[in-house]
Amino acid sequence: MPQHTHASPPPAEDAAARAERARRAARIEGSLTAPGAPFAVVRGEQGALEYADGPRTLREFVETTWAYGDTPFLIAGERRYSYGEFFAAASALAVRLSERYGLRPGDRAVVAMRNHPEWQIAFWAVQLAGLIAVPLNAWWTEDEFTYALDDCEPGVLLVDGERMDRVAGWARRSGARVVLFQGRHGEGRLPDGLRGEARLPDGVRVERYEDLPAPDPLAAPPDVEPRPEDDATIIYTSGTTGRPKGAVATHLAQAGAALNPRYQAAASALGRGAVPGMGPAPVSLMTFPFFHVAAFTSFYGVMAAGGALVLMDKLNADEALRLIRAHGVTHFAGVPTTALQLLDAAERTGDGLASLTLFSTGGAAAPPGLVARLTARYGERIEPRNGYGLTETGGGVLANVGADYRAHPGAVGRPTPVTEVRIAAAAGEALPEGEVGELWLRGQSLFRGYWRDAAATAEAFRDGWFRTGDLAVERAGRVAVVDRITDMVIRGGENVYCVEVEGVLHDHPDVSDAAVLGIPHPVLGEEVVAVVRLRAGATVTAGALRDHVGGRLAAFKVPARVLFTDEPLPRNATGKLLKPRLRTLAEAAEPLTGSRSGPPPAHPLTGA
Repeated sequence: MPQHTHASPPPAEDAAARAERARRAARIEGSLTAPGAPFAVVRGEQGALEYADGPRTLREFVETTWAYGDTPFLIAGERRYSYGEFFAAASALAVRLSERYGLRPGDRAVVAMRNHPEWQIAFWAVQLAGLIAVPLNAWWTEDEFTYALDDCEPGVLLVDGERMDRVAGWARRSGARVVLFQGRHGEGRLPDGLRGEARLPDGVRVERYEDLPAPDPLAAPPDVEPRPEDDATIIYTSGTTGRPKGAVATHLAQAGAALNPRYQAAASALGRGAVPGMGPAPVSLMTFPFFHVAAFTSFYGVMAAGGALVLMDKLNADEALRLIRAHGVTHFAGVPTTALQLLDAAERTGDGLASLTLFSTGGAAAPPGLVARLTARYGERIEPRNGYGLTETGGGVLANVGADYRAHPGAVGRPTPVTEVRIAAAAGEALPEGEVGELWLRGQSLFRGYWRDAAATAEAFRDGWFRTGDLAVERAGRVAVVDRITDMVIRGGENVYCVEVEGVLHDHPDVSDAAVLGIPHPVLGEEVVAVVRLRAGATVTAGALRDHVGGRLAAFKVPARVLFTDEPLPRNATGKLLKPRLRTLAEAAEPLTGSRSGPPPAHPLTGA
């Protein structure tokens, strides 16, 4: 079993230190956002804050990357695309979508494939053609694909071989065109019916991307100019609590999302005493699936700086270490589960992660102990970063970076300059600093509404503010998310924030993963239950874990029952726990009756 160094949490800052840190953050933001500064901010016509300069559409954003020319952009095994090759390929496909397929602005184009280089070619071809890109979850089943395809009604599907059999039926019924990205990278995984020239699905209008003419490096994209207010993307929510909804973002919103990581990088550099933009271009290991907004935050930042994306076919910590060494990767970003696996592998093998300068997590709540563990092993050489974003916000809109993150590991940080924060009471009024309420957001990168769902859109907004459904608290301009409203357990009238208890469980050296949830109780209303997966060889008992939590938190927050599982906890593609599934299994265990009297026994939980 790997050994872990669990550093003690940093001492709480006193009032003077908090004030000085807040003043320093304000000075940095002011130097970057004042009139004439690189990230100057204005109030837009719709009332939200916007970046005064920079691109107003995704087409404007991607056109600037052409200037990077022969600089490597996409690295996948032995295959590489320079920026020039990428832009030529995207332009050629965009011309085909417009001129050959007859697609027009407002038409939808689905992109569904693994993290192949061609995903980026397909997505940006859609933008260059002025269409609406719909990146779909590559892990979905045929039924899930069919639901989304019926909902967005695309005119073309840009898919790889693994997805072809899941969308072929819909394409046949609808008559939509399909571009199949097959090629050398996909042949080993294609369904049997798609191997060979004569075995494309009957009745589907499909072309192989590899059969199309080679891109002309001097050819221009279509003569299309999307407006900032035009729709650019429809990205479906994860659907952890119901059917996924299509969050629609305009070009202006996505342009704001593209500038947000550049602002955070500049603020981070100033915070370290460095000059923004003067270091080497980033080399980023892409572990997020491209269809998720956390990936957008990563590749937007890399593209704006002329950096490279190193792609992985499948998530594997040992392979990630090899790629980091082979390509001199400077930036790692992933869901907390993936980040912890990488640290485990590095400790097991003695890998010093010598090239890394940034270690970032997103997509799900990071255990507070993660940053202490990173610092204990690597000191301050690797900058830690955490943040907050949703499908509806266009990715990360708050960030917790470097020394601020080390001092406040339970926070998600400060907002970008075009993001306004309100901690709201049930009636919508802003709460005083330090009180827990719902996190409301307003700003340039937020979506405009849900695709063809006026009721859900109306429910999501109030007076122009987006209601996130997350409970949060703000202190000195810094936000900490304490739980989802729907995940909070109300035990005997006391609020228990599951994320807080999960963080304490993750701090135990024998715990590999943990989920905390509430199940019905006849006396208390709800009771707290933990589902825990231990590290290999660990022998800690349920009672010992309850004592561990009780030593850090109030008695009413201690799980009444600890359920153990040998299986990975169920998560979606972005690392979020699928608690409805866990709750069903937990409720099927021996029911809780009466009041608690001493530590209950642990119960095995299998099939989680």
